[in-house]
Amino acid sequence: MNGPVVGVALPIPPPWGMHLQDLRVSYGEERARHIPTHITLMPPTPVDSGQIEPLQEHLSAVAREQAAFEVVLRGTGTFRPISDVVYIQVAQGVSSCEQLERAVREGPVERELLFPYHPHVTVVHDGPDEALDRAFADLAAFTCRFEADSFRLYCHDGDGRWQVVEEFELRAEGNPGSRDHAGSRDQATEREVAPMTSA
Repeated sequence: MNGPVVGVALPIPPPWGMHLQDLRVSYGEERARHIPTHITLMPPTPVDSGQIEPLQEHLSAVAREQAAFEVVLRGTGTFRPISDVVYIQVAQGVSSCEQLERAVREGPVERELLFPYHPHVTVVHDGPDEALDRAFADLAAFTCRFEADSFRLYCHDGDGRWQVVEEFELRAEGNPGSRDHAGSRDQATEREVAPMTSA
């Protein structure tokens, strides 16, 4: 990898973020020690170093136009058999995540999507069947609620150790995601799309 790799994501705040990260490691994914728990907005994307500053400027503009919104994570989903992934479902906040993801991708860094965007929180990726089955069962009753009031630009230089470059506070007025319920949508699509990121 010659240049940096960037990603944009909504962080999952404590205590849930660290809890899910620890669980991901316990399911055998050692690299998860360097992957903060998140909802992807732009998957890992190689860039030239000169693209990072324009991307930061774009993300700052996006944050000024987007309002904070409420997210509810609830239960598990899977992308099997398309991909060996188990994740926590976004039960509330889906449309706000989609709006934010579209705005992020309208910037100077192009990222073609191979599958429809599906916000989720990965807990096992490319693990053995036993780990996937255990995570799916262990977290079936998991739920948490938090306000998504910022997103982050992450970067690594090919070593897989994601570092925060900048955090962008969602500063627009209003709270468009507070009444966004999409549990049925998640259930309908969990086996029809593939994950947008390996992180």
